[in-house]
Amino acid sequence: MAFVTKITSQQKNAERYNIYLDYGKGEEFGFGVDEHTLIKFGLAKGKELSDLDIAEITTGDQIRKAYNSALDYLSYRMRSTKEIKQQLEKKEFQPETIQEVLHQLDESGLTNDQQFADAYTRTQWQAGKGPDVIKQELFQKGIAQTQIEQALSLYGHEDQLDAAMVHAEKFLRKNHAISTIQVKQKLEQLLVRKGYSFNLVSEVLRSVDYGNNQNEEREALAKQAAKVSSKYNNGQDYANRQKMKQYLYRKGFPIELIDEYLENPDQFIQS
Repeated sequence: MAFVTKITSQQKNAERYNIYLDYGKGEEFGFGVDEHTLIKFGLAKGKELSDLDIAEITTGDQIRKAYNSALDYLSYRMRSTKEIKQQLEKKEFQPETIQEVLHQLDESGLTNDQQFADAYTRTQWQAGKGPDVIKQELFQKGIAQTQIEQALSLYGHEDQLDAAMVHAEKFLRKNHAISTIQVKQKLEQLLVRKGYSFNLVSEVLRSVDYGNNQNEEREALAKQAAKVSSKYNNGQDYANRQKMKQYLYRKGFPIELIDEYLENPDQFIQS
């Protein structure tokens, strides 16, 4: 048994208190508690505490600390159960304490992985991410497969197509000096990285107005040729002509247009 000999406010946190005990050998520090625990257990000078009482008090106090830490973490945005668990583990709370806090949060409706998955999906598709990327991110956040599928059902085909077209239009505005074939290849790679399915990417590629009319394609070829004109002596001899032809072909230009350029580069539009 022990007796409470003194209760003082902590210097770094006035909302917490240090409890001093005497086990019969003189006063010593016992444990710290917050005001809620202080009142709940009626802690006061002279109160007698058994070992079981002390274990109950300190366990309850740890749960409250972890719970408040979780609430602070949740105050910034919604979190998945796994995210909260990982955050409390970083704070070095015991597994049994974390489990109790997660249970309390679930009981109070402060955590709900399905609601989290739904909200996360909406936010990320508005940010331009495709379903494959969102699915992977939700999996990493500990969301169950069935919950992921339900959340992604909110992200319909038309929504995905609209979001992918925004990426495509932005990409096309920035890529005029490459061939149409290269534009298609790079756009396809971009949309796949963003998390869109191959079927949807194919639909976008068929729908996009690439804007590369004949003059623009000729101008793009001329720009690419100008980059290596000195290296290949502007194709003035056979060997350099073949090297330039191979370079331009790798850039996606049709062989007929390349031959036309090499025959009379001055007729091509250059900027």
